[in-house]
Amino acid sequence: MRRPFSSVRSRAALAATAVVAVALVAAAFALLFALRSNLTNQAAREADQYSLEVAQQIANRVLLGDLDLPGNQDHPTQVIDAKGRLVVASEDLEKITGTGVPAVSPASPPATAPPTPTPSPTPTGDDDDDDDDSGGDDDSGGDDDSGDDQDDDNPAPETPADGKVDRPETHPTGSATVDGRSADYIFSERRVRGLAGGPYTVLTGSSLGPQQTAVRATTIAMVVGVPALLVVVGGVTWLVTRRALRPVEGIRREMAAITASEDLTRRVPEPATHDEVAKLARTTNETLTALEASVDRQRRFVADASHELRSPIASLRTQLEVGEAHPELLDVPGAVADTVRLQQLAADLLLLARLDAGEHAGSTRLDLAALVREEVSQRSTDRIPVTPDVRDSAEVAGSRGQLARVLGNLLDNAQRHAAGEVRATVRREGGQVVLAVSDDGAGVPEAERERIFERFVRLDDARSRDDGGAGLGLAIARDVAHRHGGTLDVGRAEAGGARFELRLPAAGREPARAVPAPASALGAAPAQVLGDRRE
Repeated sequence: MRRPFSSVRSRAALAATAVVAVALVAAAFALLFALRSNLTNQAAREADQYSLEVAQQIANRVLLGDLDLPGNQDHPTQVIDAKGRLVVASEDLEKITGTGVPAVSPASPPATAPPTPTPSPTPTGDDDDDDDDSGGDDDSGGDDDSGDDQDDDNPAPETPADGKVDRPETHPTGSATVDGRSADYIFSERRVRGLAGGPYTVLTGSSLGPQQTAVRATTIAMVVGVPALLVVVGGVTWLVTRRALRPVEGIRREMAAITASEDLTRRVPEPATHDEVAKLARTTNETLTALEASVDRQRRFVADASHELRSPIASLRTQLEVGEAHPELLDVPGAVADTVRLQQLAADLLLLARLDAGEHAGSTRLDLAALVREEVSQRSTDRIPVTPDVRDSAEVAGSRGQLARVLGNLLDNAQRHAAGEVRATVRREGGQVVLAVSDDGAGVPEAERERIFERFVRLDDARSRDDGGAGLGLAIARDVAHRHGGTLDVGRAEAGGARFELRLPAAGREPARAVPAPASALGAAPAQVLGDRRE
């Protein structure tokens, strides 16, 4: 059963929708908070303006009963004296909360006389007489008349106030019912000082209805709009991801078809883009190409190995059958030679299989110069004596057995082609140790110098198999060289023959990455055919 959100498209759409949802919800809360705060501040400023107008009237000694209060419905107002009694209230005010004074009508009718200024101490002495004289001047009376004229023109800013109006102290919130209609309000509370009976507290409200309406409308819009936007985001992400991953689905289908048909000649479609999907397609095709080449080499290897094994086995069987029927005709040396050849061929195949399976070269330090001297000393029966040119020690890190096999294969190859001289030299060259084996034979044509390292390749096809070997020695030598982080190449010797140079990192040096030669790749089939027996 397919699990939900198991596809890349589903997970991508879900992830994009979740990210956008978090962002939108955070933005919605921030917007609602900012909108609510701004509208509340606007209502508070409006309440401050109307409370200031009422407070200035009181400060200017306007009769409490004659105060010009703002509109009853939008701005309910209360005036409270120093004893906390309601002295003035808006008409039609039926209920109010949040101001601290729940009364909606004065306990007694408002005063008909303006509040008088609070008397202040009068200094004694000549200054008092001067004040009295000044107060009795006609000029003073003229000033009062002038002040009345200014009240008619612009009462608030021009008329000198006898009381002092404070700044708003708080902005409490509450509700009020005016003429049967209830609403929430924010109140501006300010005091008027310096008058008899004071200080007076003015509380004027400003309706929060517009703020609540705007916030409610915005909330509804977001509740409806955000899910719709998320649906759009999820759908668009799904479609875009589906379109982007369409080539991947094509690659998957083609790979499934290749697996079902086992046809490694097929290739996945490569989109004409430069994105990661196109790189994936190209890499997949490169992998298929390498796999096809590897399978082809494996098939050729199995065929060649079967052919090479069949010859000594058939020869040995023939000799044994003849010996069984005619003991006097049994060629024991020939049978032994075929057996040895068969054993060597099986050993070579097993070593190649182990190398291709990734057998590590090891990290044992050994003296390559001493190894050359030792191997040469044991080859006393060679057709042509080997001349060693080894002076100083040259240590490398690796497998002694594998490096000895490389040296032996190179010397065997030189013995088969040399006319009268085979030389083996060891020298240090920078951070490398160079082992060179040269002969004075016909050499290797330049066009064939890479081909001779392929498996079962022999340039002199006319020679007998007994003399020429199976064509695996050089392939093994190069594979071992690569496993040790080195190289094996062939060139022309000074004597005119072939010169094989094995270059290995000196001990203590970082070896190059060991990569088997492409021409000698091998699958696992030979190891399975020949078994797990090691040399």
